[in-house]
Amino acid sequence: MALSGALVIGPDRSGRSVTVVDGRVAALASADAAVLSCPDGDIVPGAVCAHTHLYSGLARYGMPQALPPPENFLEILERVWWRLDRALDAEILRASARDYVARALLAGTTTLVDHHESPLLIEGSLSILAEVCEELGIRALLCYGATERNFGRAEAQRGLAECRRVAASPLLRGLVGLHASFTVSDDTVREAGELARELGTVVHVHVAEAAADVDDALRRGATGPLERLLSLGALVPGSILAHGVHLSTEQVYLADAAGCWLVHNPRSNEGNRVGYAGTLSATTRVALGADGWDADMMVEEAALLRLAAQHHDIGVAGRLAAGHGLAAERFGCAAKTLAPGALGDVVVRQGGNVRHVVVGGRVVVEDGVLKTGDMELIAASAQSEAARLWTRLAQI
Repeated sequence: MALSGALVIGPDRSGRSVTVVDGRVAALASADAAVLSCPDGDIVPGAVCAHTHLYSGLARYGMPQALPPPENFLEILERVWWRLDRALDAEILRASARDYVARALLAGTTTLVDHHESPLLIEGSLSILAEVCEELGIRALLCYGATERNFGRAEAQRGLAECRRVAASPLLRGLVGLHASFTVSDDTVREAGELARELGTVVHVHVAEAAADVDDALRRGATGPLERLLSLGALVPGSILAHGVHLSTEQVYLADAAGCWLVHNPRSNEGNRVGYAGTLSATTRVALGADGWDADMMVEEAALLRLAAQHHDIGVAGRLAAGHGLAAERFGCAAKTLAPGALGDVVVRQGGNVRHVVVGGRVVVEDGVLKTGDMELIAASAQSEAARLWTRLAQI
């Protein structure tokens, strides 16, 4: 469906209609606005995945097992993900991002908060991700996770410079990324905060995902990784802290007081055996992420509820919805979804399945079919590039 400036979605089976004009929800539309009918569906806001890694999108296509099997989180990073990110080239990254974004849209996810790393493809990597997001029509916050773990300070400076290159658009905003505090020096941490202030954005960083991050901060003389980042001026209000598994309740209060967002990634935390982020319930500024797992946020929320029940955590309600507040801050719009002034990101579900998806007034999924790309071709390209990635991975 080709759209100009206005779209009316609905009415749905409850009689609700939502109007989107120039990318935002509006109270009224002109008489000639396009109409997306859904008399048997339910209109809901598009889901937000508040932390993920588009570069891991090919893992679904038979990623080889690490040998010998990792026994702890640092070994998982060193033998799996840090090898994978070094094996990326431009075409592999493009195929990974296209497959991940397409599947996210088909699952009703309309915003991705990405954290990217490709040490041998730093310059231009965020342009590839931006092009894919614009092409397929998903909203995204993009950054490069600066690190010193491969090539020292020069690598980190190149990563921060790449964060400068994200041009704001109706669908895109740039962030400043740090991989995690245990992989960067004080100078890099300071520079990340300075750059975020210069660009008028926030920092996106892994914090206390595993005990190793805490141990590193203690060795550096800090109380913890959160305190280290705060003391060095990195965490401007609105910064995004992924994981927080090993934060104390007091540290969660501290993050909240600093105006930061925390992002719970339950499936990833479980898979990596880093623990359950139970202390996050000390604040309501907690959104839900997938950390590179598929961005079907209904599945992620089900995992959250399952794990919360196991750990007797009664404070997890509203985490999926909280992602809308995070996105609203970065795009400067109303935080109340489907209300005038909110982002025009709308999903129609029918019988529990995603039928239509609208992002910024553009219909990107209609009757369960991706309209902005050919899913069969996207998947075929992903499978082909995955085979090449596994070959490159074996050589690292």
